[in-house]
Amino acid sequence: MADAPLAPNLATPSPDEDEGPLYIARKAIYPQAVKGHFRTIKWIVLAVTLGIYYFLPFIRWDRGPNAPGQAILVDFTNNRFYFFFIEIWPQEVYYLTGLLILASLALFLMNAVAGRLWCGYLCPQTVWTDLFYSIERLIEGEKRDRIRREKEGRKLEIFSLRLLKHAIWLLIAWWTGGAWVLYFADAPTLVKELATFQAPMIAYIWIGILTFTTYTFAGFMREQVCTYMCPWPRIQAALTDEYALNVTYRYDRGEPRGSMKKNQALRDAGLPAGDCVDCNQCVAVCPTGVDIRQGLQLDCIQCGLCIDACDNVMAKIGRPTRLIAYDTEMNVRARMEGRPEVRRIVRPRTLLYLGLIALVGAVMAGALGLRERLDLSVLHDRNPMFVRLSDGSIRNAYTIRVGNKHLDDRRFALTVTGVDVAKLDIVGGEIDAQGRAILVVKPDQTLEARVLVSASADGLASSTNLLFTLTDLAGGETAHASDHFKAP
Repeated sequence: MADAPLAPNLATPSPDEDEGPLYIARKAIYPQAVKGHFRTIKWIVLAVTLGIYYFLPFIRWDRGPNAPGQAILVDFTNNRFYFFFIEIWPQEVYYLTGLLILASLALFLMNAVAGRLWCGYLCPQTVWTDLFYSIERLIEGEKRDRIRREKEGRKLEIFSLRLLKHAIWLLIAWWTGGAWVLYFADAPTLVKELATFQAPMIAYIWIGILTFTTYTFAGFMREQVCTYMCPWPRIQAALTDEYALNVTYRYDRGEPRGSMKKNQALRDAGLPAGDCVDCNQCVAVCPTGVDIRQGLQLDCIQCGLCIDACDNVMAKIGRPTRLIAYDTEMNVRARMEGRPEVRRIVRPRTLLYLGLIALVGAVMAGALGLRERLDLSVLHDRNPMFVRLSDGSIRNAYTIRVGNKHLDDRRFALTVTGVDVAKLDIVGGEIDAQGRAILVVKPDQTLEARVLVSASADGLASSTNLLFTLTDLAGGETAHASDHFKAP
């Protein structure tokens, strides 16, 4: 008899059938508190990162007269970005490109070493959600405490606790938005203006926007931001390899799982038994509700809290810790097959990322160290290319642009070499006793002027190289630009 055809995996529903929801309804997650090595690391990272974010605008940095005294400042008024001793001008936006490249490479390096380290410890969404969770547990208690209140019908107490929780959440969110705008103006001054309602309206608008987004993302959306909104989990999955360490359930040790009494009975009988006692503590503490025993999942942010929870249980039942640990699927299979483990943190991929980070960083540091605070450009007049004067000499005209990136007025001297200059003139300017053109440029301004260069016609070639040299009379800094002197 012929074999019956296999049934298709998916059947087309009839019009009368209920197709069900297009999207899975969100299951509320209330992760339990846990103590351990990785929880301590997360507390330290949270304190350091939030401390930097909230208080960095108030750090002072002396840049001299006429310069802002804030260490980190995005100064839209004067078109500058200050980062301690570094000062970036609008035309140097390529430094922002370099910083983005460095950030991307650092993210790739973290992924190559230990998966989603960024997501689990450093991502702002993770940090603020962690803070909001801790406030929630501090005020309302663990999940079992909330369930007990619901069962006992203590509605007034529930309402009071929730009101207090949301008030603190809003205060943190407001402080978050307020701290952000302090990076765009002098922090102490803006704080005073905000308190007296004299700050620009745009400051209040941005504080309101960031308060709303922080309150919504960290208080309500939480793991949904990581699972559905953030593109990095998808990108990270494509970039990872078999040597990257990830939070892994070591099923070679844990299976077959069962209750502690059942597993102990199996061991006493000489039968195989796993260390996992199916307590579900790894799931209970997970901020995204993941069961790590099902393998790597898109929802898992690799925070390591399940490792702490499992270690605590293993210590109580007298079994070795690190049933869940930073490991690789490759090593789990190697142990099951009796092969040695392979750990390769240093490998071509990580060396490539480190090399690129060092290269980009060196290029940016070199560009910062070699850049000039003066700009000089020269443009030769095209019509006419030259003029013959009544005394037989040849005159060429040029348009020069001088940029002063200092924060005070500067006097510059312009000289020209390359031909035997008979006369140097500057329209609307002065010529000093040494025959140099003197220009005064205001701070953070560009000055455009016309310069006339005359030379004897004797022995002149049809085109001669000219070098324009601009010298800062105060500091001696120089800038150069080249062009040509045209003659018949």
